[in-house]
Amino acid sequence: MKLQRKNMLRASALGALVVSGALVLTACGSDDNTKNDAGASGKPTVAAGDIKCDDAKGKLLASGSSAQKNAVDLWVKAYMAACPGIEVNYKSSSSGEGIVAFNQGTVGFAGSDSALKPEAVEESKKICTGGQGIDLPMVGGPIAIGFNVAGVDKLTLDAPTLAAIFNDKIKKWDDEAIKKLNPGVTLPATAIQAFHRSEDSGTTENLGKYFKAAAPEAWTYEAAKKWPAPGGQAASGSAGVASQVKAVDGAIGYFELSYASSQSIKTVDVATGAATPVKATGENASKAIAAAKISGTGDDLALKLDYATKAEGAYPIVLVTYEVVCDKGNKAETLPAVKSFLNYTASDAGQKILLDNGYAPIPAEINAKVREVIANLK
Repeated sequence: MKLQRKNMLRASALGALVVSGALVLTACGSDDNTKNDAGASGKPTVAAGDIKCDDAKGKLLASGSSAQKNAVDLWVKAYMAACPGIEVNYKSSSSGEGIVAFNQGTVGFAGSDSALKPEAVEESKKICTGGQGIDLPMVGGPIAIGFNVAGVDKLTLDAPTLAAIFNDKIKKWDDEAIKKLNPGVTLPATAIQAFHRSEDSGTTENLGKYFKAAAPEAWTYEAAKKWPAPGGQAASGSAGVASQVKAVDGAIGYFELSYASSQSIKTVDVATGAATPVKATGENASKAIAAAKISGTGDDLALKLDYATKAEGAYPIVLVTYEVVCDKGNKAETLPAVKSFLNYTASDAGQKILLDNGYAPIPAEINAKVREVIANLK
């Protein structure tokens, strides 16, 4: 089993990550970190001997990205079982709220679907005495575009058309731009109901990065956590957007793939310029994530993704979630727990949980650097 695990991780470092099952980032579930004793497969997530508790004790609070909530739940369950002296509580909210909490000094680390902005880094210096906030990539996945159009089971859209839909420029499902991409599909004159996130969201920002890279003429806004375009309807969280898409005829929205899978919501195939439109699947998203490059400097390991990729089978609308910590100046009372917990999540065993439960581990070459940074946190 150890050899198999090493082989899997070595393959990911070469950009050939193969994920069994659906690759998802999910925000469903409550904030109860102790609800599951095993992963989705029903097997124990990790042996207690694989986790080093070190001097961790007390309570470790964290909050942020809802996209990684279920992954964190799995990690917390296994970690707390092995380290009964420490309680880890991750509050699923949004990336924006997590960064605010981190820069207010109320959490040991924050989860974010996008890397820290320069102003957030500057703000973090007030909390990280002698240091600053840095980004540690932990898990990735696809952002699915879900739709609900009566009588339409399969739909292909490209970046310019998607951008025009979410920018309130295309208003009917039988628009010529949509018909051109879907020959042979009978499209109704139903009004398009486009749903977006109401709160600051890293998922929103990553969708904006895709639009900006792949359809700059149709999407003139800068990528941001706050939804920038006019029109459309807002809903709270990925769960809220998915619920609206599920309920409303003519709806379209964006959310982590798990929402589409769990609620049987149809997803758009994306025409990227490759020979065949690309489905929102784990394996297809992995091809984009595995090609990521480190764009951060020093100990910051923010990644640069190619949202405009035309590689065969590469799904371009992806996100990577980061754990945000201080490189220096972490609180003395929580630093042992932060290092111990993140050492586990970045370990072979912690990343193996992601493979076993339908997530995507960070490519091994990048993950090795994550572990080096964690070891040197002060």
